[in-house]
Amino acid sequence: MSSLLGHSAPDFNLKTSEGEDFYLTSLEGSWKVIFFYAKAGSPTCKRGCLNFKEQYDLFKSLNPPVEVIGISQDSVKQHNEFKIELDLPFTLLSDPNRIVAEMYKVPVHLGLFPAKSSFVIGPDNTIHYVYDWLFRPRKHVAKILDTLSNITEGDRFT
Repeated sequence: MSSLLGHSAPDFNLKTSEGEDFYLTSLEGSWKVIFFYAKAGSPTCKRGCLNFKEQYDLFKSLNPPVEVIGISQDSVKQHNEFKIELDLPFTLLSDPNRIVAEMYKVPVHLGLFPAKSSFVIGPDNTIHYVYDWLFRPRKHVAKILDTLSNITEGDRFT
C-alpha cells in the first residue's frame, strides 16, 4: 500500500449502495478519502464507519471540502441496508471481487480478513497518505483529519 504514496490513484468504476455507477474520475479536482473495510456489520468496521460519520461534518467543513467514500466486498443490497441502518452520509461502494482493493494493494490478513485501509487522495489524484486501521478506527479517523490539517498548513490543500 505504501508503495502507492506519491503515485496516481488507480481509477475505477463501482456500484453505489443505490446501485448507481460511481467513477473515481467524477471527483477529479477534489480531495477525497477512500477507506476500505472488511464487512458491513462487523464490530470494527461498524465502529469505523460510525467514526467517519461522526467526523463527516469536519471533512465537509475543510476548505476545500473532502469527499469520503467507503468500499467493501459487500453486495449493493448489503451496503444499502448498512447505510440505512447507520444513517451514513457518505458513499458506500461494492467491490465484491476485490478488483479495486487489489488495485490499491489492500492486503488480506491470514488469507481470510480483508484489511481496513484508507487513502488520502489529492485533487490531482495523487495519493498523499495511506493508513491501515486494523483495530483502531477512532484513532484512524483522527489521524486522517490531522493529516489533512497538516496538508492545509503546508499550503498544499488549496
